[in-house]
Amino acid sequence: MSWRQDLAVLRHRDVRIFVSARFVSLLGSAIAPIALVFAVLDVSDEAGAVGIVLAARSIPNIVFLLAGGVISDRLPRNLVLVVANTVSGLTQGLAAVLVLSGHATIWQLAAIEALNGTAAAFVMPALTGILPSIVDRAELPQANAVSGFARSVAMIGGGAVAGVIVGFTGPGVGLAVDAVTFLLGAFLLARLSIPRIARSASSVLTDLRVGWAEFVSRQWVWTVVLGFCLLNVIFVACYRTLGPVIADNTFGRTGWGIASACFGVGLIVGGVLMIRVKPRYPLRIGMFGILLGAPIMVVLALSPNTVMVAAMSFLVGVSYEIFGIGWETALGQHIPIDKLSRVSSYDMLGSIIAVPIGQLSVGAVAAAAGITAVELYGAGLYVAITVATLVVPSVWHLRRTE
Repeated sequence: MSWRQDLAVLRHRDVRIFVSARFVSLLGSAIAPIALVFAVLDVSDEAGAVGIVLAARSIPNIVFLLAGGVISDRLPRNLVLVVANTVSGLTQGLAAVLVLSGHATIWQLAAIEALNGTAAAFVMPALTGILPSIVDRAELPQANAVSGFARSVAMIGGGAVAGVIVGFTGPGVGLAVDAVTFLLGAFLLARLSIPRIARSASSVLTDLRVGWAEFVSRQWVWTVVLGFCLLNVIFVACYRTLGPVIADNTFGRTGWGIASACFGVGLIVGGVLMIRVKPRYPLRIGMFGILLGAPIMVVLALSPNTVMVAAMSFLVGVSYEIFGIGWETALGQHIPIDKLSRVSSYDMLGSIIAVPIGQLSVGAVAAAAGITAVELYGAGLYVAITVATLVVPSVWHLRRTE
């Protein structure tokens, strides 16, 4: 198959608009975590403070995810995304003003991120249902791969820009750039033409029950979600939370920005692989890829330097993109379109519900046991959980539909 055939899905106007909007929004979103973490470290150099601000975003994100799924199955999904992106743009703009003016406090940043997390709860369930609404199911693997490729390029650009901005101008400018990209993304999403879907006239509780029934009826869905409930706690605690703290004390903020850019390069490589190679068993190859997330924790524990952390971040990017595209394709092909956002919201809820525990506790655990021990034990548990998920028959044998 030629590249022209691989990219044929871009002939659809709405696919081009959606991919552009996602690219712009994710470009800023790749900058934001780096800028936010170092903004917090400028106010307080405690790992616990970083955990508080990150958890302040995660908790409302968890609380409102199911509502996000119901609303995204009831209202036009692009409208949900426009409102959510606008709110995110305004909140990040406020955070930028506080940081740039030198008046930011930990609790102000936590409150702003709580609003941002609430808006984000409506984004992912709505996003999951966009591409299945505008392309047929046979084209969905290609559409997801192209969208994933755009996401990867955004991660590279965002990571590289974040390294320059945070390293040379400070985190406040990074937050301002993120705010602008959210607003531009909202503008583009407003131009999408989403076909009308018969909307439920039932109650919200009935909609939630129907979504739950769809979720639990497929063992491969809830098995993977349960696995990622644990994997995400480890990854967020050891990489997202402790990683910048380790970088700040060793190889520097610019080095962490370079590592983030290499994560984006890995996403691109994974995306290219998934455009060209369409695995018959997407979850099997995806879970094998997830194993590549463990070495970064070992490196952060034993050899925290820019070259090694960047190399391992690249592997993490490859693994997460391979899994992510396979997972989105599996959901899009096997879940009814009118229930997809609700199933996705249960997926996301289960996957991140325990993340705040890791964010809030890792500082105290690292202070008691040592950062090195936390990273090494985390790597071991990460491998064990991935293997246990992979060998479940319904995960191992799930096939791509033609």
